[in-house]
Amino acid sequence: MGGPPPGARLLNDVTNSRWSLSTYRTLVLILTFIAYACYHASRKPTSIVKSVLDPQPLLDGGSQSFHTRDDQFVPWPAGPIFVRRKGLVGNFTSAADKSAGSRGLQTDGWAPFNGEDGTAKLGEIDLAFLLFYSTGMYVAGHLGDTLDLRLFLAIGMVGSGVFVGLFGMGYFWNVHSFLYYILMQMAAGLFQATGWPSVVAVVGNWFGKRKRGLIMGVWNAHTSVGNITGSLLAACVLQYGWGWSFILPGALIFCGGIIVYLFLAAYPEDVGLACPHLCNSENEREIYAKDLEGQMHAPAVKKGKADPEAKEKKASASRSSAVGILEACFIPGVIPFAMCLFFSKLVAYTFLYWLPFYLSQTAIGGEYMSVKSAGNLSALFDVGGIMGGILAGHISDRLRARAITAASFMYLAIPSLLLYRAYGDVSRFLNIVLMMIAGLFVNGPYALITTAVSADLGTHSSLKGNSRALATVTAIIDGTGSVGAAFGPLLTGFLSRKGWNAVFSMLSFGALVAGLLLSRLVMTEITEIYGKSGHDENLNQQGNQGSASEPLLREQR
Repeated sequence: MGGPPPGARLLNDVTNSRWSLSTYRTLVLILTFIAYACYHASRKPTSIVKSVLDPQPLLDGGSQSFHTRDDQFVPWPAGPIFVRRKGLVGNFTSAADKSAGSRGLQTDGWAPFNGEDGTAKLGEIDLAFLLFYSTGMYVAGHLGDTLDLRLFLAIGMVGSGVFVGLFGMGYFWNVHSFLYYILMQMAAGLFQATGWPSVVAVVGNWFGKRKRGLIMGVWNAHTSVGNITGSLLAACVLQYGWGWSFILPGALIFCGGIIVYLFLAAYPEDVGLACPHLCNSENEREIYAKDLEGQMHAPAVKKGKADPEAKEKKASASRSSAVGILEACFIPGVIPFAMCLFFSKLVAYTFLYWLPFYLSQTAIGGEYMSVKSAGNLSALFDVGGIMGGILAGHISDRLRARAITAASFMYLAIPSLLLYRAYGDVSRFLNIVLMMIAGLFVNGPYALITTAVSADLGTHSSLKGNSRALATVTAIIDGTGSVGAAFGPLLTGFLSRKGWNAVFSMLSFGALVAGLLLSRLVMTEITEIYGKSGHDENLNQQGNQGSASEPLLREQR
């Protein structure tokens, strides 16, 4: 392994202390949370600037104009490189405001996205990112189980920041080549593929199965927190040029990569916690042994009977060879959950990339909102997603039924999507309520499958203690889901030209198929739950019969 992270080692040397197991675990949760929040924040800008790049006529009727300030060519904030350009920013105004003499220039959008096929081109850059993201995921997962996760994750974050920033620099450099933006998205997708397998593997290395659904449900809020942060960052600087909407999130993930490299301990072995006997106290040894049940690098041992050298050799052997992609595919449950996530992520990522555009194109309470307001409002979908991830994790822990929980949420997502489309334009308040409900049911199963389910399968009993499958299994599941995520935004780019009803029909169909794909696992879980309850009932009956016969036996004696 790579040894202690340099930042943590420096702090330990300065304070002349050694961090405990609980301290490292807390730090791991915080750093991986920040890391993946940065990943998602850097994916959000394209959804925010869509209406700036392609200010097409409204699809649901009505009139709009788009204006910029008169001082659009004034350098800001650092000289002539960063200048405002025509077709940059502005606010939607009604036709009445325009006829009354509202100041401003009609925007032309940003070539090459402002033509008749502009919406399709926006879908194509989403497709370019997500296809390279999903393809790179399979390779990244296997590399994550082979290389030092801390270094691998840090490189991915820094590289992502560079290419997200370069996409935004296309505005300042006045680039209008579609090829340039496609290439930037492809490169960003490859680097972003390093993120999810790495953070799930790191958390899986430090935490066992006890309350994994709830812990990871809370931890998985990083997805929605990142989306919200990215939306707010991109929207708040949009008035200074759409390029800034990419540069700020790019700088955020770049800095996050540096922090991860300095402080993240990817493996317990890196900091001398390879076995329970190396923990700082007897209590920590018991927690560590119990919580990492079934994993070879932390076998349960009894006090006074541990063989430290033998255990450490076995742990090292179990980690020496990563599980292959084909071998990981045969782990029970991997393929059904991967295919479910294909359609689940198709729905979730369509909202991620197109919700702000949809809000700016829809009259809510008879009024259209600005691009900035649409970006801010869309963040509430992810607030619902946070609640959905936590709720799904908690329910699946209580029921011990991941498939039942995920399928139920997908089925409930269908009416929530249809209600949002039908009544979301009545008022802003109703739009917010229905949007958050949709976010809860759409993101709940997505969060559950990509976290607790992936970690469960990555430590499946069929692996016989080999702990080097977490990143590979996570990559297979999330990589397959990301292929679906690529098709959702792409199809939306074409279907939205025919009307948003077609888009919501596609989303409802995707949610239905996602739930049906888990039918076999759902039946298995129902059988197990019913069988277990029947077995418990028999035991109780036997216990009651034994209690009732005790007086008679005493009388006979």
